[in-house]
Amino acid sequence: MGREPKAASEVEQRCVDKGLKLTEQRRVIARVLTAAQDHPDVEEVHRRSVEGDPRISIATVYRTMRLFEEAGIVKRHDFGDGRARYESAPETHHDHLIDMQSGKVIEFTNEHIEQLQSEIARSHGYKLVGHRLELFAVPLDREP
Repeated sequence: MGREPKAASEVEQRCVDKGLKLTEQRRVIARVLTAAQDHPDVEEVHRRSVEGDPRISIATVYRTMRLFEEAGIVKRHDFGDGRARYESAPETHHDHLIDMQSGKVIEFTNEHIEQLQSEIARSHGYKLVGHRLELFAVPLDREP
């Protein structure tokens, strides 16, 4: 009795849809990205990937992340901590609230903010076609 093939992860499926060749190491990295509940940097993606395949080098992860980013499969963020952080390209728009003390990233949506941004663009004679909002904060109980 043979093993059932593993179902493609969300990131793997996006790679297939974009026509990218999926090596076994890219598959492992894609699965790590699909499973991520946070916004890992390359070093963290590497650490998680070697749990699935110890032969994956940090250089392979860097190349794969660049490839995935160029293909629009992942989004790169700079949350002010000096590291590029990644997430699977979201299906729907969301913004980020970054805890400057812990580095925790909270994803959120707010219809009022979305409307306000469109109103601001319109008041200056523009139609908003995209934006990125990142709020940097500290917890109220730990204000400096």
